[in-house]
Parts: sequence; C-alpha cells; structure tokens
Amino acid sequence: MIEDIKKDATTRMQKTVDGLKQSFTKLRTGRASTAILDHVRVDYYGSESPLSQVASVVVEDARTISIAPWDRNMIGAIEKAILASDLGITPNTAGTTIRINMPPLTEERRKDLVKVVKGETENARVAIRSVRRDANQSIKELAKEKIITADEEKGAEAAIQKLTDQFVAKADEVMAAKEKELLSV
Repeated sequence: MIEDIKKDATTRMQKTVDGLKQSFTKLRTGRASTAILDHVRVDYYGSESPLSQVASVVVEDARTISIAPWDRNMIGAIEKAILASDLGITPNTAGTTIRINMPPLTEERRKDLVKVVKGETENARVAIRSVRRDANQSIKELAKEKIITADEEKGAEAAIQKLTDQFVAKADEVMAAKEKELLSV
C-alpha cells in the first residue's frame, strides 16, 4: 500500500513539473519557436483544431515563424486565431504564407517575464507540496487503522519528503533554464 501511495505521488508530482514546462512554452522569448503556437486553436470548418493540424508551422530564421496552411481558405481563420490568442504577436500574410516576426524583447519586458516564470514555479512548488500532504495523510490513515507500523509510517513519510525535494529541485531547474533563456540577448 505504501508503494501505491509513493507511485501516485510520483506521478502527480511529475505531472506538475510537466505542466510547468508546458506553461513555459507559451512564454515568448526573443527567439522564434513553434512551441508558442501550440495552444492556438483554429476554427476548421466548424470544429476547433490545433494550428499544427491545419498548417505547416516552421521556424524560418531566429526571429521568423512561417505558417503554410494546407487549405488556402484557412488563411483568414488562422490570422484571426493568432490575433485572438494572448501572445501579442501580429501575423503578416504574403500570398499563401503567413509569417510572424518576433520582435526583440526589451530589458523591462524580460524582467517582467522572469517574474512570471518565478510565480509559475512557486505555484508548481505549492502543488508538489500539496501532493506530499495528501500522500502523508494517506500514510497516517494507514497507521491509524493499524495497517502499517509506526516505523513504516516514518520511513514512508521520509521517502515522500525525498520525492518532494527531488521534484521541487526539478521545478527549480526548469525555472533556471527558462530564466537563462529569457535573459540571454
């Protein structure tokens, strides 16, 4: 039973770190990356589809993303979807291709983005600690029902704490990498 609790805690903590990484892909750095368009959804003949399923999205150079729709009629819908997203970027249409030029970030904007990164990381840490609390609560219930001994309870709590420390460290590593990326010119 203790192993099941540890597996569940590990899975939930990993999902938290993965969610943190996913939220960081939406943060725009000075370089072009197709990942910032991953959450853009386009109205494709009445159904909401990810941009990557209705067009080819590629990085042309360090500051330009090129979008080539597979259906020419989709150009307007793709432009609307990009403008409606909260990315703050403007698409430029040239015939059958849409280009997005990524403007360089100002120093002030970089510092604001670092604050956002730190806030997101703190939220992830809180979520990881919440998973720890839930796991410890389950362990205490097992001990209360006399299913496990006091020594097993202490050992399990120590193992959960070790897991928590590992995943908080992973979240900090992800934050440090994103911070470095944001602050590099």
